[in-house]
Formats: sequence, C-alpha cells, structure tokens
Amino acid sequence: MKTVTEVFMPQLAESLVSATIDKWLKQPGDTVDMYEPIAEIITDKVTAELPSTLRGTLVKILAGAGETVPVGAPICLIETASEGTAAAGSASGGTEVAAGAASAQKQAQTEGDHSMRGRYSPAVQQLAAEHKLDLTLIPGTGLGGRITRKDVLAYVAAGGNAGGLRQTSAPQTQPAAIPSPAAAQPEDAKHAAVRSSGLHLSETPRIPQVEVEGQPIPGRGETFIDVTPIRNTIAQKMRQSVTEIPHGWMMIEVDVTNLVVARNKLKDEFMKREGINLTYLAFFIKAVVNAIKEYPIINSVWAVDKIIVKRDINISLSVGTEDSVITPVIKNADQKNIAGLAREIDVLARKTREGKLKLDDVQGGTFTVNNTGSFGAILTQPIINYPQAAIITFESIVKRPVVINDMLAVRSMANVCLSLDHRILDGVICGRFLQKVKETLEAFDAETKLY
Repeated sequence: MKTVTEVFMPQLAESLVSATIDKWLKQPGDTVDMYEPIAEIITDKVTAELPSTLRGTLVKILAGAGETVPVGAPICLIETASEGTAAAGSASGGTEVAAGAASAQKQAQTEGDHSMRGRYSPAVQQLAAEHKLDLTLIPGTGLGGRITRKDVLAYVAAGGNAGGLRQTSAPQTQPAAIPSPAAAQPEDAKHAAVRSSGLHLSETPRIPQVEVEGQPIPGRGETFIDVTPIRNTIAQKMRQSVTEIPHGWMMIEVDVTNLVVARNKLKDEFMKREGINLTYLAFFIKAVVNAIKEYPIINSVWAVDKIIVKRDINISLSVGTEDSVITPVIKNADQKNIAGLAREIDVLARKTREGKLKLDDVQGGTFTVNNTGSFGAILTQPIINYPQAAIITFESIVKRPVVINDMLAVRSMANVCLSLDHRILDGVICGRFLQKVKETLEAFDAETKLY
C-alpha cells in the first residue's frame, strides 16, 4: 500500500518564522532515503541542507526555488510504502529495550500533546545519524512529545536500535527534520602567505570577487545584478537593527605593546603544540569576556517592558566570506582560557569559509566581536547584531609615537570601538566596560598563561 505524505518546513530556530528554498537536490520521480538531503534552504542564520525523514519517492514539489516558505507549510509530497507492522526491535535480534521503547511511544501517543513529536533539534539529528537510529522508535519526553538529546542518549545507553535504521512508515503529519550542515563550498584560490608587516594581520584579507552577470544596459553604462537570498537576508537584518535600535558608539585607545611582545614570544611554541596560529583576537575576546563578567548588563537584550540579561556569555564572531558575513558563536566563552578561545576561533572561521557550519554553530549568541583590524582598519562604527545590546570591534595595531611621562615613545596602539543600544546602555556603563577591556589588554605580557 502506497501513502503520499506531506513534508513541512521545519522549525529551524526558536525565532525563525520562515525560510527560503535555495534549490532542490531531488526532483519528482527521484527516490529519497531516510535523512538524505532533498533541498538547500536559506535562513537568516545559515544556508543548510534539508534532509528527509521519509523513505520513498518524491512525487511533487510544492515550493519552488527562491520561494520563502513559512514554518509548518508543506514544501513537497513524498510517496512511501506502508508496512503491515511497525519495527519493534533492533536489527541485532529485537531486544526488549527496543520493544519497550516502541510500547512507550504508543502509550505516549495516546496521552498529552504530541504536536512537536516529529521536530528534531540539530543535536538529536546528529546523534541519530551517528548511531543509525530510527527516531520514530524513541519516546520523547520534551515539550509536545519532542525527542530531546537526553532521550536519544538514554536509548543508546540501553542498547536500543544498535543494529541500524529500520524502515517504518512515518506519520502523515510528521514535519521534516532539522537540516544537516551546509554543503562545503570550494575555495577559488589558495590563501596568500602570512603577512608580517608590523600590523596584526595574520593573513592577507580576502577580497570579494563579484561576478557581474547579464548584458549592460545600452546607453546607461550599468548592469543589474540579482540580489541573492543570503544578501537579501543580510539587508533585512541590518535594516531591522538600525531601524529598531537607537545606536550610540564610543571608542577607546589601547596600548598593546606588551601584548605584541607576549604573542611574539608564545606564537611559535603554540603553533607547534596546537597546529594553529595564535592570533590577537583570542586575547581580545578574553578581555571582552572579563569585562562582561564585571558589567553583565552589556550581555542583554531589549524586551519592550523588560531588559533580559543573559546568564551565558556566548560570543558571536563576525567572519567574512566571499559574499557575506556570518556570525558563528563561541558558546560559554567565559569558561575557556586563551588557548581554548584560539582553538574555537580557528575551527569556526574555517567551518564558515568552507560552508560547513551547523545550525547550532550560529545560534545563541549574546554579544558580538568583530576583528576589523584584520583588514587594516583603524576606526569603524559597527551595526549591532540584532537583538543583542552591543557589538565591539578590535582595530588594527599600529606603531606610532605617544607621550609617556612627558616623553615621546614608539608604542603599538590599537583602537577599540563599541556600538551600543541606547535603550539599554548609556555612556557611563559603556565607558567603564571599555576601560575594563583596556586594562585587561594592557595587562597581558610575556608571563601571561595561555592554559
């Protein structure tokens, strides 16, 4: 018996209400396997693949490429082959654990709300793929019957479904799963050699390569370029930020001479030990985190009648690609030392530029750091990463003469710029915050511990 089932646009993040179909990876008539990507979708967070939670044949596409689809709306139809009986045991022989799980699921389906039963988080999706689990056999204890990460780990620990996936007929109203990581995008050219010009540039800045397609307009000397979905999303978020948030900004000057000496002393040994470059950005993020811990109001969002101060310090890191800027998140940055922050920076920057970010990598940011100095900039006014309360930039380190004790000295100086939400923050608190960042940066020296 054949059953035609709708696949719905999943809830990719709590704040997400829609997503755009970039392109379809499957066409009507193609066979689809469990967890096989069927389309690429674009959100304000990341571009990702949308895997199927059904096994069958794609019958019809309901939303075309470039179309924005609300969460919960159907996007395609998949024809599945129904089975007489559902799989009740594992492939290794049908243990009592799996049978008990199936029984628990049946009991759960008769009680309470199960509207979220088929919505899987990225962590759940990843665990299911790693352990080759059939998620329809795992009872969910989360809101609306949703399967949590703990549910999956408990199921694995109990030995359930250890032999691999079993084909089961999916409920007709089951939404599609959370997308898997986006497909890797090949880089067009190799990176240039590392620069050592005295500025804190760790590599040659990447220059976006804009390809102008189409014929020039006769008599006007110009060409039209179609706006890509990701560029349109960036435009919407930037407009929302500057429209809703009353921006203020301020700058402070920092003497990082001792930091430059410390990094030059530590970077070679760090490269041998970790295999990655020890950048100034790791020290800067450490200074920012220390300041946030002293002034937690910086780590907040505006909620109309309340100000919500975030307990976790999750640093959004602005990373530029050839055609966009993405902000992957360093989770619990206050719990990491300088070496740990350096590793996180390297991993997230590489995953961003290779197009391998997962949805979890770009969610939960509470404060944004931007390393504009990597391009040689000495002064910028950043736009706040909505809905956060502030964003800070670390500008280029430049050697120049300064006055110390009425005498001239050549020092390594850098500007630090802060844009703030003036509904939440004022000059006094932001001035103190920047002073704390300055004090920490100037306190780094050759004896600073990385671990």
